[in-house]
Amino acid sequence: QVQLVESGGGLVQAGGSLRLSCAASGRTFSSYAMGWFRQAPGKERKFVAAISWSGGSTYYADSVKGRFTISRDNAKNMVYLQMNSLKPEDTAVYSCAAHQRRNWRLSEWSQYEYWGQGTQVTVSS
Repeated sequence: QVQLVESGGGLVQAGGSLRLSCAASGRTFSSYAMGWFRQAPGKERKFVAAISWSGGSTYYADSVKGRFTISRDNAKNMVYLQMNSLKPEDTAVYSCAAHQRRNWRLSEWSQYEYWGQGTQVTVSS
């Protein structure tokens, strides 16, 4: 089992940057594929990015491709989401998630097994 805690959210102007962090507990962090999701008020949770167990492969939603970068540091049990060129439509609660399924490249939130509490990102215009 793994516990996840996000940090790094905040208020930023459009065009700015933020880096979200997700700290994971447990000794087997490298056995979990990781993902970031976001949920805006009144809207469904949406996939943002995923990363493989070693960090060698990544996958992004089209809406963030070229602007966001997911990475991980297995020695520190950390996952990051670097967000650049932020837009007001990026405003949401961002959550990191983990799973141990065979296919790391998952974009459906229901396929992830563990979740953090989320961190608010607000982008002003």
